[in-house]
Amino acid sequence: MTAFTAFPKIPRLSREIIVTEKIDGTNASVLITDDFGPNDEGTVVDSLVVRAGSRTRWITPEDDNFGFAKWVQQNAEELVKLGPGHHFGEWWGVGIQRGYDLSERRFSLFNTLRWGKGNLPVCCDIVPVLYRGLFDTNLIEVELLKLGLEGSRAAPGFMKPEGVVVFHTAGNLLFKKTCEHDEEPKNAHQKKERAPQEKKPKNPNIGGRRVGQFNFIGPEKRECNHE
Repeated sequence: MTAFTAFPKIPRLSREIIVTEKIDGTNASVLITDDFGPNDEGTVVDSLVVRAGSRTRWITPEDDNFGFAKWVQQNAEELVKLGPGHHFGEWWGVGIQRGYDLSERRFSLFNTLRWGKGNLPVCCDIVPVLYRGLFDTNLIEVELLKLGLEGSRAAPGFMKPEGVVVFHTAGNLLFKKTCEHDEEPKNAHQKKERAPQEKKPKNPNIGGRRVGQFNFIGPEKRECNHE
């Protein structure tokens, strides 16, 4: 018998949202687990393994993403305080995307509901919360405008922030909105490289002196054809 698939419940739109600054770095994660095999790479701390990930794969200091795996290895004893789970954030700073005029790199966690109470490991940051309250598109636009006018909250003084992330708590959904080019597809505003033009071989019979009305005789004298 075919199993019945129930239609999911639809969350109400007018519920709490959390608007945070969208930091322009590279997606990163830290996994804390006691479930690991002999081939799983990571740093063991008190019977737990600390692993580093990018947005799409596990990484190691030998196969890294902007040095994040090396940083996780060096800070494993502090990161294990995050507790068991897969913890996502942004790895950003010098040499990564906008750079934010920093001389160092930082790891900012996304989960403000869990980590917004000051219980972070000392080596971690958290994305700045700009607004928390009922869903309101006008308030989202206000926060985006303020961010553009006042600069980054994550890196005060940096005046080219990327945008905001909106987390809808009832729907458990994330949305993003950027300060610039938000209506365009990603990378649509970037200049496209002009395709190299194929050079056609020269015709040896074309070029040099004009072939036309005049016969050229000698370096100085020329006579006109009259027919």
